[in-house]
Amino acid sequence: MATKIPVTVITGFLGSGKTTLIRHLLQNNQGLRIAVLVNEFGELGIDGELLKSCQICPEDDESANNIVELTNGCLCCTVQKEFLPAMQQLIKRRDRIDCILIETSGLALPKPLVTAFRWPEIRVGATVDAVIAVVDCAAVAAGTFASNPEAVEAQRQADDSLEHQTPLQELFEDQLACADLVVLNKIDLVDKQTKVKVEELVKQKLPRVVKIVDSYQGKLAPSVLLGLQAAVEENLDARPTNHDMEEDHEHDEQITATHLILDRCFEPQKLQQQLQKLVKEQEIYRIKGFVAVPNKPMRLVMQGVGNRFEQFYDRPWQAQEAKQTRLVFIGRQINSAEIESQLVAL
Repeated sequence: MATKIPVTVITGFLGSGKTTLIRHLLQNNQGLRIAVLVNEFGELGIDGELLKSCQICPEDDESANNIVELTNGCLCCTVQKEFLPAMQQLIKRRDRIDCILIETSGLALPKPLVTAFRWPEIRVGATVDAVIAVVDCAAVAAGTFASNPEAVEAQRQADDSLEHQTPLQELFEDQLACADLVVLNKIDLVDKQTKVKVEELVKQKLPRVVKIVDSYQGKLAPSVLLGLQAAVEENLDARPTNHDMEEDHEHDEQITATHLILDRCFEPQKLQQQLQKLVKEQEIYRIKGFVAVPNKPMRLVMQGVGNRFEQFYDRPWQAQEAKQTRLVFIGRQINSAEIESQLVAL
């Protein structure tokens, strides 16, 4: 009988750097045949596209089948409907796959997903090698997991006995609670003292001793991320979360994703400045997408977390694809019409 495929679940809040970490892993796979299951929040598959554009990935039919996109927004809610069929298809090919990476959406709880690996249909062919929580060091330092971080911090300082947790803070804690390894990412954006404080905060949220590794742009070797052999589905009781007593957890229904597809080019800096203006005007947690740039044959990737943005060109525009600007916005009570109006006016 074929051995079980080891599965690594990559969790972490919006913009923590999960996709960047997986891209680096695929580009430095050391000969491993890696399949990736991507859970997007929103109908526009930006993360899946980014992974497919990895230059190291051969463009053949077999490799194309190794990137599986799910766009339901929350695997933890629809594991049976969306996740089970995808995993069953991958398990059928386990003689051609060395390991599977699952990138959850930034709003998904990892524990219900791991529980699905107890199902007979999956247990026979796969095991959770580890849950890896990716933490945006700069975002945690800034307190951006709270809807009003300054107010929450002031209340906590005034009275530690007060309960001021927001749904986003609970989500962050639940992602850490399931972790076998914590990747402290984007350490280049903070000073050494701040990094130490964030690491101490993360340790306080962990229910048990878990290794924490530093990361810059997700550049970690496969030997660090793979082969932990935790068999996570076997010891879920050791990973208490805020939602253990709930049969069905509730999401903040005001957190939504909206996307824009515009048949035009943008000057990158001008577009970024406008997006940063929108972030100040609306409660937007994450912006990501592809930008068509005038007189450029390459596709520009633009990603923003709060007011922090990064840009890079990932590949040439293909002959058969439309040269469009495609952006996804994730946040609370987003005014889509206002976003479109401001960008169209540029």
